[in-house]
Amino acid sequence: MQIELNFGRGSIPLQLDKAWKATIIRKPLMPFEKDPKLAIQQALKTPINSLPLLEKARSKGNACILICDITRPVPNHLLLPEIISVLIKAGIEKSNIEILIATGLHRPNEGEELAQLIRDPWILQNIKVSNHFARNEKDHALIGTTTKGTKVKLDKRFVNADLKIVTGLVEPHFMAGYSGGRKVIAPGIAHQETITTFHNHKFMSDPNADSCILDGNPLHEEQLEIVSMLGEVLCVNTVLDENRNLSLVNYGEIIASHLEAVAFAKDYLSVPIHRKFNTIVTSAAGYPLDSNYYQTIKGMVVPYQILQPGGDLIIVSECAEGIGSEEFRKAQQTLVRKGVTAFCAEIAQKAYASVDEWQTQMQTKIMNVGRVHLYSTGLSAADHNLTGVNVIDNLDEFVRSRVINNLASLGEPSLAVIPEGPYVVPTLI
Repeated sequence: MQIELNFGRGSIPLQLDKAWKATIIRKPLMPFEKDPKLAIQQALKTPINSLPLLEKARSKGNACILICDITRPVPNHLLLPEIISVLIKAGIEKSNIEILIATGLHRPNEGEELAQLIRDPWILQNIKVSNHFARNEKDHALIGTTTKGTKVKLDKRFVNADLKIVTGLVEPHFMAGYSGGRKVIAPGIAHQETITTFHNHKFMSDPNADSCILDGNPLHEEQLEIVSMLGEVLCVNTVLDENRNLSLVNYGEIIASHLEAVAFAKDYLSVPIHRKFNTIVTSAAGYPLDSNYYQTIKGMVVPYQILQPGGDLIIVSECAEGIGSEEFRKAQQTLVRKGVTAFCAEIAQKAYASVDEWQTQMQTKIMNVGRVHLYSTGLSAADHNLTGVNVIDNLDEFVRSRVINNLASLGEPSLAVIPEGPYVVPTLI
């Protein structure tokens, strides 16, 4: 039997013997919109805890639309034309509409990558599109301090806009519970100081800072408090099925509309599992999430609940762009040099996280459970050592060796396969 695992812009086959009785973990079949354009138009007319977008926009002189960066497969080519059409119809001049890419501390999206992100030539030619730069002090406004002590600085272009619109994708997020909504604002358009405060070890090590958890999640709570400082913010939320068809779109007040999208998505994204496995094979979800090793860690961490202690987690990820940022590279070097215990002890003393070290901290979460193995075609030989995991060169042979080992030691294969990676959260019940 052959299973296709998400890999790059396509897939990679995994050969499974029927005798292994592998458990294949997928989302339940999701409904999807047959006419996405019409669904978006209808959503903008039927708001949640707000007024239709046309009515909201009529009294506004300008608008700022936040979009996620290239690491999220948000269907911008479907959303943006409909949103902008309504804004123009309401009387907002094209020159007074700005699309702001919520990069957080990621790199800017420019050139061909920008065209790929927007996927609409008319918008690129007629609407201002800008990147957020978290390190540029002058671009940010201080709007308050949270009860947990985070100094909140956000991009002035959004803070000062008459009409504030967020777009995003609701999917599992291994720190914030779910992506989209409030997360597009913080860390999306937050200053570096703000991001590194609520991404420090204390926040990240909280057991509720986990996939599909909102109640008691300190990141989610911080994000909600940050959003409350901005006044009225509108949001267009999307949910995609396994084939990235539009399964749901809604619009309205940012918190209420995001929670409604989560309520729709949660029973599809979180899959109940009744046992643990000695071997798990998963993916980093394919492009764009598996474009580098930094993002790959999400796929490693999500299934930790169902991995037997001391078991093997095998992940496939193209990593066509290599390791990730230089800051992340340094964090990985420290992890490899000092080991998991010393690395975590060192960062636990810091009030501000170093940029991107939180991803390395999350990698230690799965390393504390079992052994991690990576199949990748994009990493250089030098970068293999920086992963901190075992890099393999033959997926089928390695999986077979693990299954045979399970048979010898356990008398059963004990194998689970998650083709879509971190877009599916196996939840032990």
